[in-house]
Amino acid sequence: MTERPEPTEYDPYYARYIDLVPEGEIVMTLQSQVEKTLALLNSVPESKAGYAYDTGKWSIAEVMGHVIDAERIFTYRALRIGRNDKTPLPGFEQDDYIANTDFKRRTIGSLKEEWTVVRQASLQLFSHFTDEEWMRRGTASGRGRR
Repeated sequence: MTERPEPTEYDPYYARYIDLVPEGEIVMTLQSQVEKTLALLNSVPESKAGYAYDTGKWSIAEVMGHVIDAERIFTYRALRIGRNDKTPLPGFEQDDYIANTDFKRRTIGSLKEEWTVVRQASLQLFSHFTDEEWMRRGTASGRGRR
């Protein structure tokens, strides 16, 4: 899939993220992020996993956990919509997800491993989407098109 979604196809909140995605084949972009992300994570010492820049802010481990959770959720949504499931999909409250797990006890290494597995699963799904599956539309978090 090389076409960007139209602004009417996603919640305006996500425009700031979508605008950061480079032009081109999305599966290739996701694949190219693996090496870059692992290089970044390899530069973070294990001793910094629990570091947060201020009281009440997420630690590095919590940010990594959030990225993992979000990829799982968005990929699940893509699966449901791609398979033409018309059921509206609920949103999720990221702060509740962080509050109800203990990413702070995790190592950078374990989170890096989990992220890699989750990304590989996402790549497998998206690599085999047909053009028709890519073009299907659904509703998530109360927003979307059918």
